[in-house]
Amino acid sequence: MPLNFDRRKTFAVIRRLAVVLIVTIAIAAVLDRSRESSSALPAGFWRGAIDGALMPGTLPPLLLGRDVTIYAPRNTGRTYKLGYTVGVNGCGAIFFGLVFWRVKRWRNQKERR
Repeated sequence: MPLNFDRRKTFAVIRRLAVVLIVTIAIAAVLDRSRESSSALPAGFWRGAIDGALMPGTLPPLLLGRDVTIYAPRNTGRTYKLGYTVGVNGCGAIFFGLVFWRVKRWRNQKERR
């Protein structure tokens, strides 16, 4: 049984992976830069929410061997951790919501055919 490859679909998948990789490297750079330019005040709830939302994007740089800080070492304690948790869960809800929406769209398109 011969394999049939659609070049447009293959190129689209490669392009999406490249965009994801570039975005995650940019997120890691933003996190590194924010660590360097942190103010004298410890990180609070909102900084924790931002750090938590950006944390999943640090996986590729970490896998490539780059040491990326994903948690503010100088923080306010419980409020920072609550913000971090809100950021991680919010990011996950958006990501998985979009994935499930897309899968539902694919199923609906398949049923129409």
